[in-house]
Amino acid sequence: MPVVARRVLYAFGGILLLAALWELYKAVGPADGVHWGQTVVLPRTSDLAMPHLWSMFQRYGQPVDSSAGSPTVLSAVLRASLISLGIAACGWAAGVILGALLALLMVSWRLAERAILPFVILSQTVPLIALAPLVVTWGSQIHAGDFVWKQWMSVAAIAGYLAFFPISVGLLRGLRSAPATQLELFRSFAAGWWRTLWHLRLPAAVTYLLPALRVAAAAAVVGAIVAEVSTGMQGGIGRTILAYGIASGGDPAKPWDAIIGAVAVGLVVAGLVSLIGLGLGRFRRTEESA
Repeated sequence: MPVVARRVLYAFGGILLLAALWELYKAVGPADGVHWGQTVVLPRTSDLAMPHLWSMFQRYGQPVDSSAGSPTVLSAVLRASLISLGIAACGWAAGVILGALLALLMVSWRLAERAILPFVILSQTVPLIALAPLVVTWGSQIHAGDFVWKQWMSVAAIAGYLAFFPISVGLLRGLRSAPATQLELFRSFAAGWWRTLWHLRLPAAVTYLLPALRVAAAAAVVGAIVAEVSTGMQGGIGRTILAYGIASGGDPAKPWDAIIGAVAVGLVVAGLVSLIGLGLGRFRRTEESA
């Protein structure tokens, strides 16, 4: 069986296994959950807290609300998921470009690495909930002709902020992984910096770059969904989850349908990164864990 088909089969098998575990726990778990003192160890299994999977899928075909012309939950979730997917992709691309530029700067100049790398690591300690209002405020002050900073750009900027870190650190490690003997060989042939980078350092970095791309993609998706809530942006899957959760009442399947949409966004992004990995597969030797 081809490698791609095997991976797809494993992915579907994992989803089916998760669905089976969901229904199994709902069937055998206590309605009030499992408690250890005041701490809830396992969740409740009542229909209000943990609806059946078939109830969730039935809800997809029903209108979002009782208003005239209301779209179905499926169409609303698909639309919101595509919006979040596009924003996360923009943030991921920006994070990849920024992280790659920083890695190239640090690998070519030791002083830059000593000056920049601590701040790159420190940047990830800033809470996202504190960063979102700042990005929105700074973005609203950007004026260049007819250009207007839109709210989705703030969300994409936050997603890129989370995505650049694994790229910069992983690519820097990969660029430095080229064997010293091969570097000496390139120097003996008077190969310039760009030739050494293209023919030696970048191929050596692929095994570190691919895990970094996966981590960055996951961070971009999570960052986009959380930033939608923090910035107040409407239309994305993050705000949809919040809105469906607030207005769910006796309709527990509705917020879970939105959560499944967010999971689908993550799976699509992971699949796209895997396609990039297939394109770079000829450079890959052994893959390092991120």
